[in-house]
Amino acid sequence: MSRVSESAHLEIEVVVTRVVHESSSVVSLTLADPSGGRLPEWHPGSHIDLVLTEDLVRPYSLCGLASAQTWRVGVLREAASRGGSTFVHDQIHAGDRITVRGPRNNFPLVDAPSYLFVAGGIGITPMLAMLREVHARSAAWRFLYGGRTRDGMAFVDEVLAHGEGVVIWPEDTHGFLPLREEIDALAPDAALYCCGPEPLIAAVETVCAGVGRPAPYVERFAPKALDEAQVGGERVFTVVLNSSGERYEVPVGRTIIEVFEDHGIDTDFSCQEGVCGTCEKRVLAGTVDHRDSLLSDAEKAANEFMMICVSRGTSDEIVLDM
Repeated sequence: MSRVSESAHLEIEVVVTRVVHESSSVVSLTLADPSGGRLPEWHPGSHIDLVLTEDLVRPYSLCGLASAQTWRVGVLREAASRGGSTFVHDQIHAGDRITVRGPRNNFPLVDAPSYLFVAGGIGITPMLAMLREVHARSAAWRFLYGGRTRDGMAFVDEVLAHGEGVVIWPEDTHGFLPLREEIDALAPDAALYCCGPEPLIAAVETVCAGVGRPAPYVERFAPKALDEAQVGGERVFTVVLNSSGERYEVPVGRTIIEVFEDHGIDTDFSCQEGVCGTCEKRVLAGTVDHRDSLLSDAEKAANEFMMICVSRGTSDEIVLDM
């Protein structure tokens, strides 16, 4: 069994019913079933893949109401975009029909007596639904939302509507987020969630380690830097498909996905950076050099799953359940 449901890989067509400029650099898309039906169920922390073109598939967090009939995603226009955000901002309009995959949830909301949410920039998107959920439960929570400027921060009014537990912290007027103070004030059994740029996530992880707290629950939109001491050198290895016994050699400098594409093997993938989980496969035999930014240390040690867009074999063979 995969860690995600089979529906996470199903493609469906949706219609864009609304495009809203949520800030100077973020637009939201509201998506609906073209026939008026209800889209598949999802839970806070979920994301979907937008299939923008045959070769351009990008994951975006669902940030609408989990109980609504429609879906909503927020997309930041990124200066260093690989094409996805530029396509959404410049070419997607109300009335367009697009293909999506999902939903998939690699960032689920756990049950806890209290919560601290730390969102940076577009990292607000998966946490909007989380905030609504814990607020509806009447759980104790605090929500710290930072960005470079107030004008660039999306969904501020939606967050502020939840009350006094929200702290809006633009860096240009307030400086860096007060992470140490906020984390020091947490109860031992509180759940800490963080999503945003890598420096913010790394800072939260560092503070937690320094004060003896468990690692926070995080979602990355970009890969974290690899620790060269923990990553093996590249070597040639063979991938074996369990269903057919077919064997494919993966050379140094090429990924499993690239080799599959060379041989016409159809498999889902999106970010190609090891952060979204779309390409996750179950490992039946062999050992893996895990280079993703998604699996936990315990999951990597268990060696049950791998992200075939970035991870490699350290054994001569890797047998995949596909």
